[in-house]
Amino acid sequence: MGIKVPPLRTLAAACQNASVKTVTGLLKSNIHEERTLALMILVRQFSSGDEKTRKQIYEAYLAHTRFINNWDLVDGSASYIIGPFLWERERTQLYTWAKSSSLWERRIAIISTFYFIRQNDFSDALRISEVLITDKQDLIHKAVGWMLREIGKRNIAVEESFLKVHYRDMPRTMLRYSIERFPEKRRREYLLGKI
Repeated sequence: MGIKVPPLRTLAAACQNASVKTVTGLLKSNIHEERTLALMILVRQFSSGDEKTRKQIYEAYLAHTRFINNWDLVDGSASYIIGPFLWERERTQLYTWAKSSSLWERRIAIISTFYFIRQNDFSDALRISEVLITDKQDLIHKAVGWMLREIGKRNIAVEESFLKVHYRDMPRTMLRYSIERFPEKRRREYLLGKI
């Protein structure tokens, strides 16, 4: 449809009191901007919702992952709904997604950990990165590299500890994303395999 993000955000604010049932109906649309709008509304509702509402949104998200089928849909929702919901809960669902045949569920798994990374909890991001290190999809390589880079922003020693073990086996795109902010000399050492 060609609708830009700012008008969708405005509309999401105006529709934030819609029922979860109505919004998940919108999420099933064939039109990308309608799915984007639905997820924007759910993110808003989740952030201001009580525990019952958050659980309802989390369960709706789980039931509708087949409609969360583009990188921007995943990136704009997973770390704002799945991550915070699982913050103080058991996280097995992320590992199920990490092994899914669905590219988008695998991306949801790693992007959800961005919430944990922002809380300085890196363990799930690192374990899921190990699961995805041999993934064939470039969109997964970029997502894992991005999360590793985010870890490095907060604790470079943790990121380098992971990289020293895995960098030779990582797809080139994943490695490049993960070392993007390193000093040039250090980047070159990783790219040339001289660590």
